[in-house]
Amino acid sequence: MEAIRPYTSWWLLVLRGVLAILFGGFALTHPVAALAALVIVFGIWAFVDGVSALGLFFAGWRSWPLLIVGLIGIGIAVLTLLRPGITAVSLYAAITVWAIFRGVLEIAIAIKLRRQIEGELWMIFAGLSSIAFGVLMIALPAAGMLALAWLLGAYAIVFGILTIGLGVRLHALERPTTPRYGTPHPV
Repeated sequence: MEAIRPYTSWWLLVLRGVLAILFGGFALTHPVAALAALVIVFGIWAFVDGVSALGLFFAGWRSWPLLIVGLIGIGIAVLTLLRPGITAVSLYAAITVWAIFRGVLEIAIAIKLRRQIEGELWMIFAGLSSIAFGVLMIALPAAGMLALAWLLGAYAIVFGILTIGLGVRLHALERPTTPRYGTPHPV
C-alpha cells in the first residue's frame, strides 16, 4: 500500500479553504441574493469541493474516506444543479446530511493521517465543524432559508480557515530542515 503524500498537495487544501471562505463571505454579505441563488451556488461549491477531494485522492492521498467525500460532493452537486427547483426542505435535509457525513469522513481521514504527519488536528477540527453545522441544522429547522444562508456562510468560513490551516501546516512540514546555504557555522 502506497503511503499518503500530503506534503505534495498542500495547495489543494488551501484552494479548498479559499473557495469555502469566498462562498461563506458571499452567503453572509448577500443573504437575500444568496437565497435566490443558494441552490446553484451550493451546487457549484459542492462540485468544486468534490472534485478537489478527488484531486487529493488521485494526487497520492489514497484514502477511501476522501474518495467517498469527493464522490458524494459531486453527486450532491449534480442532483442540486439538475433540479434547481428543489424545495427548501429537501435542500435543507441534503445539506444537513452532507455536512454530518462529510465531518465523520474528515475525522476518519485525519485519524489515518495521524500515523504519517503531525498537525492532523486541523482536519479533525474541520470535521467537527462540519458535524456541528449539521447538528445546528437539525436543531433549528424552523430558522428558514435566511438563517440557512447565514449558517452555511459561517460554516464555510470556519471550515475554510481550518482547511487552510492544515494546508499551511503541511507546506511548513514540506520545507527542508537543513539550512538553505550549507551547514551552519559553530558559534
